[in-house]
Amino acid sequence: MSVACQTTQVANARARYTAPDPADGRPLTRAERTKFTETSHYDDVVRFIDSLKLRGARITVGSIGKTNEGRDIPYVVASRPLVATAAEARRLNRPIVYVQANIHAGEVEGKEALLALLRDLVLNEHPNALDSIVLVAVPIYNADGNERFGPQERNRSEQNGPALVGTRANAQSLDLNRDYVKAEAPETRASLAMFKTWEPDVFVDLHTTDGSYHGYALTYAPPLNPAALFSNPFTRDTILVDLRKTMGERDGWFVFDYGNFVSQDSAAKGWFTYDARPRFGTNYYGLRGRIAILSEANSHDEFRRRVASTYDFTREILSWVAENRDDVLETSLMADRRVTGWGSTPRTSPGIPLRSTLDTRSTPELVRVQDVVRTTDTARVEAGLPRGLRRAGVRLVSMPVYDRFVPTLKRTMPFAYAVPGAARDTLRKLLALHGVELDMIDAPTTARAETFVLDSVSRQARPFQGHLENTFFGKWGNAADIALPAGTLIVRAGQPLGILAMYLLEPESDDGLATWNVLDAFLPAGRGDFPVVRIVQPVKSPLRPLK
Repeated sequence: MSVACQTTQVANARARYTAPDPADGRPLTRAERTKFTETSHYDDVVRFIDSLKLRGARITVGSIGKTNEGRDIPYVVASRPLVATAAEARRLNRPIVYVQANIHAGEVEGKEALLALLRDLVLNEHPNALDSIVLVAVPIYNADGNERFGPQERNRSEQNGPALVGTRANAQSLDLNRDYVKAEAPETRASLAMFKTWEPDVFVDLHTTDGSYHGYALTYAPPLNPAALFSNPFTRDTILVDLRKTMGERDGWFVFDYGNFVSQDSAAKGWFTYDARPRFGTNYYGLRGRIAILSEANSHDEFRRRVASTYDFTREILSWVAENRDDVLETSLMADRRVTGWGSTPRTSPGIPLRSTLDTRSTPELVRVQDVVRTTDTARVEAGLPRGLRRAGVRLVSMPVYDRFVPTLKRTMPFAYAVPGAARDTLRKLLALHGVELDMIDAPTTARAETFVLDSVSRQARPFQGHLENTFFGKWGNAADIALPAGTLIVRAGQPLGILAMYLLEPESDDGLATWNVLDAFLPAGRGDFPVVRIVQPVKSPLRPLK
């Protein structure tokens, strides 16, 4: 691999974001008021939203739910004309864009950028994206973590300010961006309820990466899971390609696909993306058949610059969706139609990926590598912190970019899944949280079904997020007639969330409900049948929808 000879400089950002002059009367975020030496507390966020209403901004304000410590999680709906409910939003027949910040509360720029962008859109009388989309903004998702302020050196050791920030985890010590499948945190359950109610066409999750030193103001990712059959290719190969070009030409930022080097000293070995499993929010949302975008500011940039790049990227996303509204709406409709059709006639179903691995095929690309100088900062060493790294120049280095996953296991859709035993109530509650359509049979019947014979279960030796994750080994038997008692839970694959339902229920899924110990109490002690079966033909007994 060759290394480019010339050294390049970071772009001189022509950021569209500028903090208002205090004299013009527009509300300021706490970051703006303190010249980016501080970030907003929970009360600052609430007061800022209230100040927009006092200025006459046409917004709808509500709470998606409460945190573990009882704080309301505020959301703001902005559109022209203004809507107050999801039903009103859908009647406008325009894309609904859900932007979330502060899931990791030490990563503070998304919160500040989203508040500032709300202000600049809703107080702007000129045409903008709000004339073509409905924006649902959640600026302080992990409100409890936000209030656990501590020194940045402790809570975000690799981050370049501000001095005091919140924590990554919520009040239960849960990482909310690993909770989308098991949905244990009240914040996650509130988020899933919003997804179910509003059915956003686009989900944007604002983060800050504290990984490698690179020469990009911001990195991004589409849904990485190969089971995101519709939103992954469209987001990766169309939307993000356009946004990368626009961020460079219109806003003056270098942006790139999310990743990290193997090590800073061995950058040429490759640039590697993260995990494809749906425990991560944007991967999860892709399984719902919708567009999702992960935004990761560069934690090694100064705070003001991180806010500016996140603001500009989010604004460009909203503008792109507004300009391409028909394509965005068609992506959602196509996903719903295709998945519903496959499940209704399973023989037409393609293989749905349930496990995947990083694609090792790659064409080298030029990646911006930040040179660093190692320092012997005595104060840091004495405090037990790593020796510092200081940025130098930026070089273009040719290296393989590993940013895609390929399936290692696929299964075709069944007609439905059935839960005839004691696991029914547990799965009913969790699947309902995810918005999956559920049915029940009121009279005993027989059905043609496949049963998964469990050979063994491998459990992780060390807990992760309070769980010993499961991996199941076994095989599906041949279809046979089985008796289903009255009260059996039926989950039809022929519904818009059919792919998500598969991923949650299949024993071989790499991140299903059973992975997270949800079904441990219902598993056989040794070899035996998995408590969820695959129905391969329509059930003869009438199905009663469950609300």
